[in-house]
Amino acid sequence: MGHDTLLRQDAIPRREPVTVEERLFREMGAGGYSRQDHRMEYIVRVNALLRPDMRVMEFGAGRGKWSHDPVPLRRQLGDFRGRCAHVTACDVDEAVLGNETADAVELVGHDGLLPFPDASFDLISAFSVLEHIETPERTAEELGRILAPGGWLCAWTPNRWGYVGIGARLIPKRLHARVLRMVEPRRVEIDSFVPLYTMNTEAARKRLFPTDRFEHFTYAFDGQPFYHGENIVLGKFWELLFRLTPGPLKGYHMVFIRKR
Repeated sequence: MGHDTLLRQDAIPRREPVTVEERLFREMGAGGYSRQDHRMEYIVRVNALLRPDMRVMEFGAGRGKWSHDPVPLRRQLGDFRGRCAHVTACDVDEAVLGNETADAVELVGHDGLLPFPDASFDLISAFSVLEHIETPERTAEELGRILAPGGWLCAWTPNRWGYVGIGARLIPKRLHARVLRMVEPRRVEIDSFVPLYTMNTEAARKRLFPTDRFEHFTYAFDGQPFYHGENIVLGKFWELLFRLTPGPLKGYHMVFIRKR
């Protein structure tokens, strides 16, 4: 490599870390995501299960959870179109009607009933959805019904006994939105819903999806801290706490359930 090449490379301006996450995880400068990124951890594993012949449903899809993701690779991996047979976006929120990352959209009611025939889907993805379920028994029954034999239910959701789950239950519902704005100021308001945590323990999910009919491959995951109010000291505190937290109390669950 010549001297002129070295000079040209040195002349390229280097972007300094701006957000708390970028300061905690320098590797975000190479690709935009950290080694502890829960979104990437989830979507990569879902893609590991994805096959070209699969019929996929995004449960609780909203306006398109991945379509506006700031990380290009996550955005690419979150768009299943062209890499499976068919994608259906389903939600109780009318925002799903504007979802442009699916082949079909379906607006459903809050009663847990899903308007699809038995064994309609080979993979159901529910990112940040299970914590908002109002009718867990009926919803689980319906998800199991529309899932084909050998199909996968994939979900990322907070652990009821993790710091997020406990904190959310201690905060009065009327204050949820205000507290979220304080600790996560970059959060998009339309993506905020009050959590109920009816399906957020391993015991609850094994009751709702019994092991004689379903195989469970769930594991705990903390991810990177983001409830820090853009304060680096608080961010470092969360990172240290994550390292010291035992598995049963970690913040989140990566849920992978296969229908026998």
